Amino acid sequence: MADNYLENRYQEVFSGKGNTSKKTSSKKASVSLDSLLLKNRSYRGFDQSRVVTPKELYEIVKVNTKIPSAKNQQVLRFKLITKGEDSDYILSRIKFAAALPQLHLPFEGTAPEAFIIICSTVLESKWVDMDLGIASQSMLLKAVEMGLNGICIGAFNKEDIIRRFDLKMTPLLILAIGKGAEKIQLLSISENDSHNYFREKGIHFVPKVDAEDLIIK
Repeated sequence: MADNYLENRYQEVFSGKGNTSKKTSSKKASVSLDSLLLKNRSYRGFDQSRVVTPKELYEIVKVNTKIPSAKNQQVLRFKLITKGEDSDYILSRIKFAAALPQLHLPFEGTAPEAFIIICSTVLESKWVDMDLGIASQSMLLKAVEMGLNGICIGAFNKEDIIRRFDLKMTPLLILAIGKGAEKIQLLSISENDSHNYFREKGIHFVPKVDAEDLIIK
């Protein structure tokens, strides 16, 4: 119930439907981190009727003003792309689901149409990569809070992306953002089982090593 409240409330505020003159209840709705993490799956199919706006992408990127940064360098920069010729171009330069090449994902009519290109003002290093991981996860969690979903894309043509958007720095990662339109389920496994994700009867299964096997005895 709390999750639906947050999603609906966010949409009300950004669509201008919220009535701020009314008194709000003193009891605030909250959402657990576990709930956000469970919803933060890597989607490869999206509902194209849900258009992501520049303002929403801005809100997602804004989390970077609140999160940790290695050595506090804050070197990451972001190019925001919404539906149009630019998003079509990005889609033609990225690759989805390397473990499921036979499916040719995304399926027609389910491709993402909004993207965040993550770049760095300095050469890539372990410190930059540390920031990249923190930033990507934080932005995707923010997207989930807003009723959206996403995926990190590392397989793309960097040279073409640089030329297309006249970037003065190297892109490291691309986030695709939209309203997820897939059924995704986590699957508990032991550390020696296959880690490969797979699809069965329309469900995308994602193996995750059980917590017991993550602990060094």
